[in-house]
Amino acid sequence: MPIDYYEVFIRLGAAVVLGAAIGFERSYHGRPAGLRTHALVTIASTLLMLVTVFQWDLLAGVDISTIRVDPTRMGQGIMTGIGFLGAGVILKEQLTVRGLTTATSIWMSAAIGIVVGMGFYSAAIAATLITLLVLTVLGWVEKRLPTYNFSRLMVRCKRTEAIDKKTLYELIESHHFKTSATSYELADEGRYIQYKLTVHTRDSYNVEVLAGNLIENEQVIEFSLTPLGR
Repeated sequence: MPIDYYEVFIRLGAAVVLGAAIGFERSYHGRPAGLRTHALVTIASTLLMLVTVFQWDLLAGVDISTIRVDPTRMGQGIMTGIGFLGAGVILKEQLTVRGLTTATSIWMSAAIGIVVGMGFYSAAIAATLITLLVLTVLGWVEKRLPTYNFSRLMVRCKRTEAIDKKTLYELIESHHFKTSATSYELADEGRYIQYKLTVHTRDSYNVEVLAGNLIENEQVIEFSLTPLGR
């Protein structure tokens, strides 16, 4: 039977709409991979799956024993390739990792494109709606959940005027922090002592208060309070 070009255009059009819907949500929240990226990922996945769907028409007259196109293997190849693209939007800023949700949404867009390419529209639409629900509603819920705020604290003092460990811990705990993973080191040929530890609190405002207190402390030469990724 000849290729149904009408069906081809419908599937590619559906891929544009569904991919763009997810991409719009990412663009709205200022993520690096947005409307165009997600739409193109979905289109590309759909296009590659169309090759397997219409392979007998595209390869008419070719010896059947030479045809090795398998829809399931094509899907596996697409998802593997998209993994490299998703890795490109994951950013590591010091101790914080960002972009995992966007990378996952790209991977989901590829999966939706594969389903569209196979003509399984109901599953593709349902998956798109569920994805948007997860990104919007669950994102809103996640921000309001009572969670711990983890930070990596580094405090540097002169060796001759350093804050002792007990005093530093009392200062940190007075701001409703709990501590863990403490380490010590001498810096600049032993002229300074550095404390490094992980601290966490339920109220993010405590981070600002602790930072202000460390700024006012004359024994502290330098400090950093770096939020850890959630």
